[in-house]
Amino acid sequence: MENQTETLRAACEQIMRDSKAVAYAVALRDYETDFRFAINADRRFHAASTIKVAILLAIAKGIDEGRIRPEDTLHIRNRFRSAVDGTPFRIDAESDGYPQLHRLIGRTAKISALTEWMIVSSSNLATNLLLDYLTVEEAQRVLRDAGVNGVDVRRGVDDTKAHNQNFINETTATGLLELFATLRGNFLSKAGRDLAINILLQQRFNSMIPAPLPSHASVAHKTGEIATACHDAGIVYLPEREPYILAVLTEVAPETNGRREAIAKISEVVFRTLTGMEART
Repeated sequence: MENQTETLRAACEQIMRDSKAVAYAVALRDYETDFRFAINADRRFHAASTIKVAILLAIAKGIDEGRIRPEDTLHIRNRFRSAVDGTPFRIDAESDGYPQLHRLIGRTAKISALTEWMIVSSSNLATNLLLDYLTVEEAQRVLRDAGVNGVDVRRGVDDTKAHNQNFINETTATGLLELFATLRGNFLSKAGRDLAINILLQQRFNSMIPAPLPSHASVAHKTGEIATACHDAGIVYLPEREPYILAVLTEVAPETNGRREAIAKISEVVFRTLTGMEART
């Protein structure tokens, strides 16, 4: 195990040196062998869209507890209040992951559909509608009850005024690993686990952790990207073994090339280290 750890560490460090990342973190837990690995795993990063997994957990828990019904509907609006001073802001339709939702403004959509759009297409409008419905305090309570440390939900997404004052959602690699472990643990009912994992398996953005993996691999994951951050975290399922959870967080200079490729390379070396098999060529 020690040799495996050092080999993996050296490979990850080389990949990140080559990528010119400002900072990075890796956390890994293998359920097949109980192998665990971490680099800078308690360093805090801007969570970007990975924070949406925490909101997914809170939705699933609310459904479990009977406080939320998936078929209930929310009014679709595009007006939110900044977490720092309450001034209104809107989500830009052109940069939203699911611009079709903006056509529904003034109408309603089911909580189940909004939850899917938040994760599968990374819709910021769906995210803020759900978080306003849940409340930040409820999302924080669910994370506390689940024992997830290092994932801090403080506000909705695309709140530029809050971002400029460094009032941000934050995460660590360990925190994301714990969050995904919670999604497959006993905190949720089987129905709640199935709901969350099935949505994450439909993720549309697959250029990082899933990219180098063989075609028979399935990845329940969530990416997060802003100008200065590029992340991916999730559960990798392989039919021949127990799954593993991998979280890779990077802080990068704006407009850095190769940011996603670096995370894909780490995914490849992790896969090879754990399975002894070659990844997709």
